[in-house]
Amino acid sequence: MSFYSLFLIALGLSLDAFGTAICIGLNNGVKRNNKLLFALSFGFFQFFFSLVGAYTGFLFNTYIASVPEVIGGTIIAIVGIMMVKEGYENNNECPLIKPSMYFVLGISVSIDAMVVGFTALHNIANILVLLENTIFIGIVTLIMSIAAFLVSRYLKRINMIGKYADYLGGIILIIFGIKMIFF
Repeated sequence: MSFYSLFLIALGLSLDAFGTAICIGLNNGVKRNNKLLFALSFGFFQFFFSLVGAYTGFLFNTYIASVPEVIGGTIIAIVGIMMVKEGYENNNECPLIKPSMYFVLGISVSIDAMVVGFTALHNIANILVLLENTIFIGIVTLIMSIAAFLVSRYLKRINMIGKYADYLGGIILIIFGIKMIFF
């Protein structure tokens, strides 16, 4: 997989966390430590779920059946459509900030990373390359989450930003899925 494709995947996946981080950052009651813990949670779960998804996809293709690129591209495009739909249905309410929310939100913004790992990263046989790619996804998410918290300081009056992040992330995944299907 090329760096460009990996970057687009990482960017598309991270924009879900970006939208959530904007929502959290718009809440005046959230402290700097909370924001850092959320960013670390988002980055870790994006890395972990994409790694688990890639390994599961590798085992599935090796021992059960091979998933052709058309099916993988279709699944990625469906995940993108679901992200756009989620952005459309988002009511932009900031969730309650509790210690358990680091895990709940980290996992919820990273479920799509498992699907992408299963479909797009399953053919990487070298574990070091797989670790490098999934760590890259986690780092991009971490950086995007921190950027969202920084931007949210200046956008306290605009509550619709998270909605657009879901749209953009979904569109990027749809385009990547179409690329996998036809090219």
